[in-house]
Amino acid sequence: MEAAWDIAFVLFQVWLSIVVGLIMLPAMFGMSLGFTDIYIKVLVKTLEWATLRIQRGQKEQPTLPSQSANGERSHPDNLAGGDFTLCDAFYFCKKGIENIVEDQVTQRFTSEELASWNLLTRTNNNFRYISVRLTIIWGLGVFIRYCILLPLRITLAVIGLSWLVIGTTLVGLLPSSNVKNWLSDLVHITCYRICARALSATIRYHNKENRPKKGGICVANHTSPIDIVILANDGCYAMVGQVHGGLMGVIQRSMVRSCPHVWFERAEMKDRHAVAKRLKEHIADKTKLPILIFPEGTCINNTSVMMFKKGSFEIGGTIYPVAIKYDPQFGDAFWNSAKYNMVSYILRMMTSWAIVCNVWYLAPMTRQDGEDAVHFANRVKSAIAQQGGLVDLSWDGGLKRERVKESFKEEQQKISELVIPWACF
Repeated sequence: MEAAWDIAFVLFQVWLSIVVGLIMLPAMFGMSLGFTDIYIKVLVKTLEWATLRIQRGQKEQPTLPSQSANGERSHPDNLAGGDFTLCDAFYFCKKGIENIVEDQVTQRFTSEELASWNLLTRTNNNFRYISVRLTIIWGLGVFIRYCILLPLRITLAVIGLSWLVIGTTLVGLLPSSNVKNWLSDLVHITCYRICARALSATIRYHNKENRPKKGGICVANHTSPIDIVILANDGCYAMVGQVHGGLMGVIQRSMVRSCPHVWFERAEMKDRHAVAKRLKEHIADKTKLPILIFPEGTCINNTSVMMFKKGSFEIGGTIYPVAIKYDPQFGDAFWNSAKYNMVSYILRMMTSWAIVCNVWYLAPMTRQDGEDAVHFANRVKSAIAQQGGLVDLSWDGGLKRERVKESFKEEQQKISELVIPWACF
């Protein structure tokens, strides 16, 4: 029995040495030993091979010329020849219903479609059964992700969050000074870099000369809660949000001791004037970190940018737009909060291949003379959408949880009343 404990202790020491020596220490200094880059290159080659194998397998599979899986015709191609049956109308009914259901808004709240299978079970369309070799690769991938990467990532996440709570609490005991601010920034960025390693994140930052500066407001499109980790991996920000309880509350209380984050009570969040006042006071102090805000107010699926709430653009100050675009080939970063709770979502992230994304820092923007907050918000949103290759939509992301407002319906009715007569003419 003692021998078993000795072996377990040795394995634990080896495991901890690997985590600390090969991952944590390089992360603390913002360095990379190149293991993640090699891992991503191997993944790319594997997924390319899988795509080719799937395409070849689909060509080899016998298919009926015009029959779908449920027995009805997939498309009435032979109407010109006079061969018409009643089921031909089903195709048009199906396409019409799809166009109604899959509108511009609803499809932004579901995971984006992949061009090919990325060997994750959650995106599988029975592709893995095409060949024995593909099945073996898929099974090997499951073993690697759940038995090797998942324990490693959980270890890193626990270390990163623990360090964040302990480090910010200790720094918070120091009197206000430049040394305290420097230590606070060091603790925050170190912890976020460790958390980024816990996701096997590969992040490419562009135009770093435009990084948000103190006393400004950083606004970005919102795909996932890990957007914060992605951005804070390259700089420190003052977070804005509602006060929570539980573990999140512990983290918030420890963070605010060392850095002036802006946390609101639930009652304060409903008071727009109180929120605006505190934000104005923060940006008025040019020694404080830039505020990080996601004006959409909800997560969108990495394909588009939806309406920016005007509140962030009413308080003045310099806006630093940031565009974030994830590569869905390695893992779906979108958080569908209506389908997954936070724990399930984090588990999905930690069992993905990796998180790969690009971050673009755009040139700072300010309100022009005579420009109101709504037009300014739309101008910033368009710039982010264009840089990130995202669809620029004017719809409110709040439609994810709420019904369409009557004002929106009336606006669309007015547009229809103007368009239809001209179309008829």
